[in-house]
Amino acid sequence: MRIIGGILKGLRLNPPTNLPVRPTTDLAKEALFNILLNKIEFEGIKVLDLFSGTGNISLEFASRGASEVVSVDRSVQCIHYLNDTSKQHKLNQIKTFKADVLKYLQIETEQYDVIFADPPYDLNQIPEIPKIIFEKKLLLPGGLLIVEHQSLQNLSNHPAFTEQRKYGHSSFSFFVSE
Repeated sequence: MRIIGGILKGLRLNPPTNLPVRPTTDLAKEALFNILLNKIEFEGIKVLDLFSGTGNISLEFASRGASEVVSVDRSVQCIHYLNDTSKQHKLNQIKTFKADVLKYLQIETEQYDVIFADPPYDLNQIPEIPKIIFEKKLLLPGGLLIVEHQSLQNLSNHPAFTEQRKYGHSSFSFFVSE
């Protein structure tokens, strides 16, 4: 894993091998951030990274100038790794929370420019994630939700769905708030 753009471009990330994660591949992450370059301005945005795992996506957003990145994962080892990595590289805009993501979403009241969710592919509630986020109005107007999921899964029945991009067995579904 590596940081693709911004102030830490080229930095190799070497998380412990015992973390309970399935990181977004560099190929898929590079494709995602190329898409985002045409959709958003990174400088100064507020990001919520759900199921953050190693923090790969959080670190990428912070490297590119996000002013605030909130990272949520239930693994204490993942949270420790992300905290250590962000401190080491002086990315003070990253704030971590050890929590069950679906429970966290029930109490979250902040609004974000971008919300990225990379749940375990076997999580049955993946279609609930956009529903909860839009019901709770957690995106700012024009805000973007990206859900990474298995390519066989279809999330297009949500009214805010705009597109799905497939990268092998993984897909990104995009949703936009009005």
